[in-house]
Amino acid sequence: MHNRLSSESDAELARLASVNLNLLVPLLALLEERSVTRAASKVGLSQPAMSHALRRMRQLLGDELIVRQGSKMTLTPHAIELLAPLRRTLRDTARIVSPFSFDPAVDRRTISVAMTTSTAFVIGSHLARVLAERAPNTQLRLITTTLASNALFTEEGVDVVLLAEAFASPHPRERLFDDRWVMIASRDAAQGATATEMLTDLPHVVYEAASRLTRPYDVLDEQGLPYTVRSRVSDNLLIPHLVARSGGVAIVGWGVAVAFGNAIDVHIEEFPFELPTLGIDMIWNPWLGDDEFTDWLRGILSEAAASVFPNRTT
Repeated sequence: MHNRLSSESDAELARLASVNLNLLVPLLALLEERSVTRAASKVGLSQPAMSHALRRMRQLLGDELIVRQGSKMTLTPHAIELLAPLRRTLRDTARIVSPFSFDPAVDRRTISVAMTTSTAFVIGSHLARVLAERAPNTQLRLITTTLASNALFTEEGVDVVLLAEAFASPHPRERLFDDRWVMIASRDAAQGATATEMLTDLPHVVYEAASRLTRPYDVLDEQGLPYTVRSRVSDNLLIPHLVARSGGVAIVGWGVAVAFGNAIDVHIEEFPFELPTLGIDMIWNPWLGDDEFTDWLRGILSEAAASVFPNRTT
């Protein structure tokens, strides 16, 4: 048995010896950058040398790896499958030849985080502040989205997506913080009115995603409470401005209400019926392959969220 395993190991080493492993570094650069020019610059090769390496990698792997679709270069399905094991293998190799752990004090990477505009408005500045303190040489890249598609990870290189629990994702998720639903109205309209009266008497400005109203309106329907929708918008950040300047009432997350309440004149009122929390989840890039960095960034995100939601974070 031992001899058979030894023979198999020897055969694997022999196969590896016949492969130019130096191609793995430019391969990862190409998969991450999806550009011969950018990949060449990243690893210190000339553009012709990188083009030559790409031809050799295509021959070796029997796959095009990166292909043009319209004006963009995209990864083939096989190239996407290669990302995580290739990153992990090269990082493990780097630790063997130069053993050191992730050090945020000197790391110079770009940290890419995707989230909705409302989440960015609530915790984006706190995240930027904490990163500047803990990792002064990194660069924060914020991308606004309501999706957690594979393209965000493979094409945009996003490290983590912060997504409300109402939005679906095929990837595992973990809770970052819980917000809650509140009502906002202009101070004149809210004066002397109960929460229920505001909901029934004032026209509503609503957030509309995928042609469906948010969870609080399901509760209003269940309660048989009549209401009138005046405006529908696809960006939460428009809602407080519309309410403050044109009247009406809206149901928004507490974080957005408080952030805007410090800048514009709106009245904040608790929603009068019981509701589940408004959860925001972290969805990690499944092809990232850097557990040490992921654990560190998870802590940074939790610290930033705790600045706004001290009792509602992981």
